[in-house]
Amino acid sequence: MSRLTDTIRQQFGKRRIVILGDIVADQFLHGTISRVSREAPVFILNHDTTDTRPGGAANAAVNIASLGGRPTLVGFFGDDSNGSLLRDRLTSSKVDCNFAVTDSRLQTTTKVRVLAGQEHAPRQQVIRIDYAKHEPIDAQLYDQLKQNLYRACDGADAIVVSDYNYGAAEPDVAEIARARSKELGIPLIVDSRFRLQDFQGAAAATPNQEEAEQILGKDPSAEDCSALRDRLGYKALLITCGGKGMNLFVEGESPRHLEAIGSKEPIDVTGAGDTVIGTFALGLASGLSYFDAASIANHAGGIVVMKRGTASVTADELIASLDSHPEDLTLATKP
Repeated sequence: MSRLTDTIRQQFGKRRIVILGDIVADQFLHGTISRVSREAPVFILNHDTTDTRPGGAANAAVNIASLGGRPTLVGFFGDDSNGSLLRDRLTSSKVDCNFAVTDSRLQTTTKVRVLAGQEHAPRQQVIRIDYAKHEPIDAQLYDQLKQNLYRACDGADAIVVSDYNYGAAEPDVAEIARARSKELGIPLIVDSRFRLQDFQGAAAATPNQEEAEQILGKDPSAEDCSALRDRLGYKALLITCGGKGMNLFVEGESPRHLEAIGSKEPIDVTGAGDTVIGTFALGLASGLSYFDAASIANHAGGIVVMKRGTASVTADELIASLDSHPEDLTLATKP
């Protein structure tokens, strides 16, 4: 493990990663159930606290920062209260937001998760409320975003596209990221919730199993996944499978399976994919192979799913996890 841990200690802090994508405010509203309403058969929830955390592309950026990297975030903020809360949180987490676009015509995408329970009892998520502006984004704002993205890539060591289909990571914007990655000779890594096939020609992508099955059908074979990687022009395809681990398909290599790290029963998977792509990107930017970068991303994902809410992993936590699994990670099984 010393080679991987040395990379984390010595290289991560030198790497600057640009993240293009949908900036989301993940809000967790905690409340105590007091009684049943007389108006309807529903519980009355007394509000206790509301915690606003970076989600989506912003969560990937925070994970890169918490691992010691230097993230630059490119996307849209609304000129609203949630946008201000989120920007403050990102700034305090050492995420560079100077290339993001803020405008009063935008609404900060916000996901409110209501967690309720009796006093002194664990809180359970009872509903999620999403606030997102569905009207088309003004062309002028897209032009500004494209200019910012082009300039942000100067001096970058890798580029991440984090697409949640909220409007920032449109394919024509991502094309600038692809062109700049080719021009600068740096890896481009893509994570797209609904439209992976629109982002061809990247170095790698990190879909989850459900996203892969949307394209390939239920339970795709290793041959199907390798063919998809080839068709989309990726050097590597890393498919995350929750408690079943990850499957890695690299051009010119046999498929490899990475067993899940830690408990097979996660506490909260919210944002785990953001942790994976952030760690994977840092590994590739630091010169690791696709398999070694996937290995440390697998450890990072195993750590973060044991935390409640949208969370990040630190370099110390990642190193401790690697040190506790001294087995030779180069010996992987076929999926």
